[in-house]
Amino acid sequence: MRSTAPWRAAVASRSLAKREGAAPFLMSCLLLAGCGGGTVTARDAAGYEPMPQEPMPVDAGGDGDAAMTVDGAQCTAVIEEHTYEGANHIPCTAATNYQTQPPSSGNHFGCWPEYRTYDLPVPWGNLVHGLEHGAVVIVYNCGSAGCLDETLRAQAFIDSLPLDTAGGCPSTRRVILAPDPTLPVRWAATAWTWTLRSDCFDETAFRRFYTDHYDHAPESICSGGAPYANLCDGVICG
Repeated sequence: MRSTAPWRAAVASRSLAKREGAAPFLMSCLLLAGCGGGTVTARDAAGYEPMPQEPMPVDAGGDGDAAMTVDGAQCTAVIEEHTYEGANHIPCTAATNYQTQPPSSGNHFGCWPEYRTYDLPVPWGNLVHGLEHGAVVIVYNCGSAGCLDETLRAQAFIDSLPLDTAGGCPSTRRVILAPDPTLPVRWAATAWTWTLRSDCFDETAFRRFYTDHYDHAPESICSGGAPYANLCDGVICG
């Protein structure tokens, strides 16, 4: 499914054929244990993701004349539904080969990250595990110039979201914000089998995506998550 629309209005969409092999929805939630917090360090960051690079020319997937701007900001936002790619666990040293940018499902590492904001790229093998638990991941690639104003607005947006209503996690938001130097657009969000791609951060577009796709995944797990330094340490996360 692809939809392009001004985000003052409802997103126009077309239904896809039902995905084959999608896992059944579960409604399990463990008790909250250490959600959030911790200091992000540069440990093994280069080993997880390619080093930072300038973003590619923006291609948000629009269809020419169908592309629409958001609130006069010259911002095109495109939401698409993607084919289910699997959900098996693989070693955290294994290569991944996701078919969408950003990834939206697929085989993933055994540990999911803490639900919070990161200053460094987080391995997609871990992030996809978070997606399987119902999380929304927001990523950006603003190049060497950065985009402090947009990231501050993104953080304010996340802080405005309601706390998790799943049992046992009253102080959690299953939302992750992180840079991604491999992203071919400036801003994106992903949930299980869905992506939003945009050439700027627009709260209305991202809020609509969050509302429609948060906690709609094979598992509903709001607890835990591994600290950044332990995402592939062989002790907490093998």
